[in-house]
Amino acid sequence: MVATPLLLFVLILILWAEFVNGWTDAANSIATVVSTRVLSPKIAVILATTLNIAGTFSGLEVANTIGQGIIKSDMVSITTVAAAMIAIISWSTLAWKYGLPTSESHALVSGLTGAGLAVAGISALEWSGWQKVFIGLTFSTFLGFALAYLIFLSIAWIFKDKPISRVRRWFGKLQILSAAFMAFGHGSNDGQKFIGAFALALLLGGVTQEFVIPWWVIILCAITMGIGTSIGGWRIIRTMGTRLAKLEPQHGFAAETAAASAIEIASRFGIPLSTTHTISTAIMGVGASQGLRKIRWGVAGNIVSAWILTFPICLVISFIVAKIFIWIF
Repeated sequence: MVATPLLLFVLILILWAEFVNGWTDAANSIATVVSTRVLSPKIAVILATTLNIAGTFSGLEVANTIGQGIIKSDMVSITTVAAAMIAIISWSTLAWKYGLPTSESHALVSGLTGAGLAVAGISALEWSGWQKVFIGLTFSTFLGFALAYLIFLSIAWIFKDKPISRVRRWFGKLQILSAAFMAFGHGSNDGQKFIGAFALALLLGGVTQEFVIPWWVIILCAITMGIGTSIGGWRIIRTMGTRLAKLEPQHGFAAETAAASAIEIASRFGIPLSTTHTISTAIMGVGASQGLRKIRWGVAGNIVSAWILTFPICLVISFIVAKIFIWIF
């Protein structure tokens, strides 16, 4: 089976979107461990890249949800996926320029939805996948916040009589483990999303006769995301790790452990959620456990605005681009 020029173009767009995902999303898995100076940016990027790749191989439940559960493959075409990728790349690059951590999960789901609506109307949507998306919003918003709040309160109570210098030293070591857990969780959820889109494109392009995920697709997407993280992740690391709330190693450990736990639970059930959303609310949960004034609400408001805008903006862009492709092709 031979890939057509159109299919190759779409696959390049997917890898480009995965690269942007590394800029704007994968960096979240190492933001706190860099900001607390437990690891240098170079070592943290190596850790994130390695554990992200491992996470993508831990299961394919989320990839299957994205590839088969958002739009009906028998009602759309390869240009539908192309329109979604163009929307993701456009919006995420703009947000990255201003250091805003957007959600590639929200962008991908809304991009596929907008393009599907343009091609076949509301009947193109697969509601089983959308149910998991709504569950993911609940996980990332409330579970991440609540777990981080409780974990840090527990840490504060258990170590209340210990010298703060010793606590920082202990959790400086423990945070390496929590950062690794967070990176692995990112791979098991976000790392799989564009793998699902890639496999969907192969199906729509006629390379495969059914929805399957070859091993080389997993490796290709994971490495592409890792390169993106190493090149452009610092802007997002600065926003998440230093501007949202002041973090010490014990704070970073609580936020990463809470976020990674919520992500891993979701991944095992094939629930696509936003790691950006989850780690952000976890950091807010840690800050709130020390008093609401510890959270920099102006920065938090900008992050929330980016989340809210992602859905309609990516949906509209992909809808318009899909209509243009219909006219051209």
